Amino acid sequence: MADGHKKLAWITGGGSGIGKALALALDALDWQVIISGRTEQKLQAVVEKSQQMAYSTLDVTDKEQNQQVFSVLCEQYGLPDLVILNAGDYSPMPVDEFNLDLIYKLNQVNYLGVMNGLAAILPPMKERKSGQILLMSSVAGYRGLPDAAPYGATKAALINFAEALYMPLKEQGVLLRVVNPGFVTTQLTAQNSFKMPAEITTNEAAERIVKALETDSFEITFPKRFTYILKILRALPYRIYFFLISKITGK
Repeated sequence: MADGHKKLAWITGGGSGIGKALALALDALDWQVIISGRTEQKLQAVVEKSQQMAYSTLDVTDKEQNQQVFSVLCEQYGLPDLVILNAGDYSPMPVDEFNLDLIYKLNQVNYLGVMNGLAAILPPMKERKSGQILLMSSVAGYRGLPDAAPYGATKAALINFAEALYMPLKEQGVLLRVVNPGFVTTQLTAQNSFKMPAEITTNEAAERIVKALETDSFEITFPKRFTYILKILRALPYRIYFFLISKITGK
């Protein structure tokens, strides 16, 4: 945006969880925030907490709808300074409950849904030679974890994809980054049957992401006391990794 104008952010999956907390945190900092999601009721409830926030319904798995929603947003407000492709889904899948429909569903939302958003926003940001894009991934994408195969695979794909584009886009003025949170208290993580270590609230997660907007590191990860343990596990040889993860999870 030009000097003197409010900063503009578009957040997918903005009706609940981390997306909702981010929308309210940026709104409190006087950003113009547009949120998208599938459920209009949830979006309206978030927007009602603000005098200036707006929303548009969006199913991120619909390629054409992504383009349409983004085009209308740009016509009404201009090209965003910040886009947070946050919409995501999660369900655990124990190995004895192999579910191909779930694998397809999570891939459509978590990976291809992000690709649909990127296809809409990258061309104008590259043309303008500025903009910041956050892809909401997870530490589950670092290495395979029991019961999280369909989810973790989509997040690993996001991390790998962003790694490949980070430098070429940075040279063109566009900052593509991944957000890899640990356990955050949401309706999705409530499905987990185990005690989640170093669990934080959505407001805490949003606070850390907003603070990191002023930096230009490729990865935003938190809480570091937990995520850095997983980074160490990621660097271990498979034999040691599988032994330790089996001891830790009992699986």
